[in-house]
Amino acid sequence: MGSGTELGRVRGLGSSNEGAHHWWHQRLTAGGNLVLMLWLFASLARLPQHDYATMQLWLSSPLAAIPMILLVASTFYHFRMGLQVLIEDYAHGAMRAALMVLLTFFTLGAATIAIFSILKIAFAAGAPLA
Repeated sequence: MGSGTELGRVRGLGSSNEGAHHWWHQRLTAGGNLVLMLWLFASLARLPQHDYATMQLWLSSPLAAIPMILLVASTFYHFRMGLQVLIEDYAHGAMRAALMVLLTFFTLGAATIAIFSILKIAFAAGAPLA
């Protein structure tokens, strides 16, 4: 751009109009996480015991398994958005791209393992333990 005015030097470096969308998603997932965590704590407090058989029986109900899956998905999405902001603020160049790829793979992998575990416990209820 040369040695033009200060306005000319910063043109094209303004907002990409993605900040409000990201901010709104963080607030929505934070609210959802709060509601789902309160549900989880209340549900666990109402259980007579906290052994494997009781937890498996509880998690075999769709009224428990579905909110648990929603909690996992919402928590990992919120986690990813928060760390994305941190990476965007403090990492630069190729390191930023590499960290974003690692963050995406980590959150998708961890959420997939958690959801698979919930589904495995929910669908294996009543089956003999191996």
